Parts: sequence; structure tokens; C-alpha cells
Amino acid sequence: MEEDLIKEVEEELLSNLLVDTGKIMLTSYEIEVLNKYHINYKSVLSLKELTFLIEEVLLEEDYPADLENISKNIAERDYYQNTNK
Repeated sequence: MEEDLIKEVEEELLSNLLVDTGKIMLTSYEIEVLNKYHINYKSVLSLKELTFLIEEVLLEEDYPADLENISKNIAERDYYQNTNK
């Protein structure tokens, strides 16, 4: 029981770590969802550009909740990383 809980927590932590994809940083979970919807995150130069690609898919699809959630997370991360404060 305790081992299962430890494994679950480890998996959750790993899915939230940022991974360098070459030009942008994404979590493993975000990469998984982007792959699910065939969004080529490796071709983008910025998080803002990735957000536009995601929005195009959201317009075509019936608003998949997982994609919409990561779109919000990526847009928020872009704002905090790239806005002069």
C-alpha cells in the first residue's frame, strides 16, 4: 500500500518536471498531450507560438479538456517567463 503511494507520488512529480525540447521547456505530461493531438511542439520557437498551434486544434476539435488545460498552463508560463516586471 505504502509502496503504491510512493510510486504514484513519484510519477506525479516526474510528470511535472520541465523537459528541454530544444527551444522551449515543457512537462512530460504536456508533451504526452501534445503528441496525442499530433501537435509538433519541436518545430516552435516560443511558448507563444505553441499556444497558437494549440488554439488552432482547439478550434477544430470539440474542446478537449486536457489540451485546453495545458494551453492555459503554457500561456501562463509564457507570461511569467517573458513579461518584463
